[in-house]
Amino acid sequence: MLIDTHCHLDFPDFAEELPAYVARAEAAGVGRIVTISTRVARFADYAAIAERFPSVWFSVGTHPHQAHEELDVTAERLAELSRHPRCVAIGEAGLDYHYDSSPRAAQAQGLRTHIAAARATQLPLVIHAREADDDMIAILREETGKGAFPAILHCFTAGEALAMTGVELGLYVSFSGILTFKTSENLRRIARMVPRERILVETDAPYLAPVPFRGKRNEPAYVAETAKVLAETIGVEFDEVARITTENARRCYWKMDHAAPASAA
Repeated sequence: MLIDTHCHLDFPDFAEELPAYVARAEAAGVGRIVTISTRVARFADYAAIAERFPSVWFSVGTHPHQAHEELDVTAERLAELSRHPRCVAIGEAGLDYHYDSSPRAAQAQGLRTHIAAARATQLPLVIHAREADDDMIAILREETGKGAFPAILHCFTAGEALAMTGVELGLYVSFSGILTFKTSENLRRIARMVPRERILVETDAPYLAPVPFRGKRNEPAYVAETAKVLAETIGVEFDEVARITTENARRCYWKMDHAAPASAA
């Protein structure tokens, strides 16, 4: 079994054929899917998807692109919403200095709020980090000093320093289809440095489809292609990578194994 630890099933790309996408994932051996929140205001949409499909779970949080829109959302509110039996994570939240869609101060404030919620609930924080390595490292170190919290560096494309800081602080590092791109040799080098017990795989669908689907709409079934390249990268068989990443995902998203089942689709 594989677990797609990060995708966006609520996006319009999936609206008309969502049951087919979930079925294809299951047929490809993807036993669990985590659909990730970008806006707390859309909590009901994420919950409805997870309640519809037994293999789907969800998170609650505000993407850094929308950080300025939801600064009124407190850590206490995130913790309260996360009590939903199918909600297994906080986020995604973080810093994105590539697009700067939200003021950087708002992004940092939102990130710290989400960290507080992760610390309080011990649900993993899904971290988005793009072109903000130094500030992310500083915030992670400072906030860990206030008390440990579980977290995932999702769709990792940053530098070695952030990856190793994450490992040092007990975070997971998740690799997407970018790992399969010919130009991603440095990313594969970093993947070889991450301890096996800290590696996850994801699609970030509908974005970033792996080779051989690059340029097409991504979907959870394609996480198998990333897992194949990860296996080659770290020098193990595919089945071993499936075992490693699934065990890691179940340990990270621990609530999956302690929540009430969803209704059948």
